[in-house]
Amino acid sequence: MRLLLLGVSHHSAPVEVRERLAVGGDALPGVLGSLVQQPVADEAVLVSTCNRAEVYATCHDVEVSTECLVRLIGEAHAVPVEILQRHVYTRVDEEAVRHLFRVASGLDSMIVGEPQIFGQVKEAFSVAVDHRFTGPLLNRLFQWSFTVGKRVRAETGIADGAVSVSYAATSLARKIFGDLDGLALLVVGAGDMARLTAQHLQAQGVRRIVITSRTPAHAHGLAARIGAGTAPWSAVDAALAEADVVVTATGSPAPILTRAMVQKTLQTRRRRRGPLFVIDIAVPRDVDPAVGQLDPVFLYDIDDLESVVRENLAQRHSQLERAEAIVAEEVVRFAGWLRSRRAAQTVVALRDEFDRIRRTELARLQTKLGPLTEDQRGRVYDVTRLLIEKLLLTPTTELKAIDDPQTATVYAQVIAELFRLAPAEPVREAETADTDGFPSEWPS
Repeated sequence: MRLLLLGVSHHSAPVEVRERLAVGGDALPGVLGSLVQQPVADEAVLVSTCNRAEVYATCHDVEVSTECLVRLIGEAHAVPVEILQRHVYTRVDEEAVRHLFRVASGLDSMIVGEPQIFGQVKEAFSVAVDHRFTGPLLNRLFQWSFTVGKRVRAETGIADGAVSVSYAATSLARKIFGDLDGLALLVVGAGDMARLTAQHLQAQGVRRIVITSRTPAHAHGLAARIGAGTAPWSAVDAALAEADVVVTATGSPAPILTRAMVQKTLQTRRRRRGPLFVIDIAVPRDVDPAVGQLDPVFLYDIDDLESVVRENLAQRHSQLERAEAIVAEEVVRFAGWLRSRRAAQTVVALRDEFDRIRRTELARLQTKLGPLTEDQRGRVYDVTRLLIEKLLLTPTTELKAIDDPQTATVYAQVIAELFRLAPAEPVREAETADTDGFPSEWPS
């Protein structure tokens, strides 16, 4: 059994291709079912996000399965095969393992270390498990990837720090206020940056949000989207007096919050205690820089926030080497398990075949051996069983010791063909737990 990954991501395909391959949560089972029902994959997991669409599968013939998967995916999404082939990438066996471990750890993301992908991979795996599209191999692979992702985050700073302007603003707010629960947020403007920042602050506990904009329809639209209130543009002074945090993101060519305006507001604020945090993410700036000189005002503009982002990104990249080393170490460990599993299936089939022959021959020779006592029959049984174990000891040990997964697969296939072995049933987890992948008992 081989591991196969086939996918597209932000590394290989533009957004106009990725968006055509996106699969929503409700559609996942149907797509996975179409892959598993075809003679393409025995097990399958589909990871679909805004930046990637990847199929992880187990198969017997990599080339045949790759060709079929490309065709099936193209047909399912109405994407011509020739377009898909230009952007698709494949990884096999150890390289597929390495890729998934890097994805789960946030190392393959557009923003290195971002945490969302970990949850997205877990959700994709959960859907596949719930619909019985996985088996022993992908179950072990994905569970292992979650352990790797957690280890990378625990042992490195790869996920530390804000790496988007909106998230950087939220992080600064937490440093100033600590707990954001109960704070009042005023959003001046209703564009994407204002929305993202408001949503980040809302996710961190801010509950009272008021939107104001020169275009009332825009303010009402954003307010409805995030569950906020609105204030008329003419009443921005009053809204400012009620705010703890202010986000400005308009297209005004001149500052809309002047020093005199904010100073007057500070004198009339009902909550005189506590700072006023102003986040100006507009270009040109919406807030007069002199506002930052007022006490107790904390003013950050887009350059301040981008400086925080650059610093945090640099810190994350400094942790890359350690994170990649962890992934490499875990790939080696998983490859060892994978080799043992492949060898185990071949050895189980080989032992089953030898034992079948032994039993057949003992039954055939029973009349020639004459009458035997129960003790004598037991001794003959044990001697023949031990003889087979001795004969199989060396090939079993050598097969387990092969380091290269491809070589191990070839050897296992050769043994299966030479002895005309029927495919063995997958070795259960309970059988491999204490025996390194090899059953401890002969069938009786």
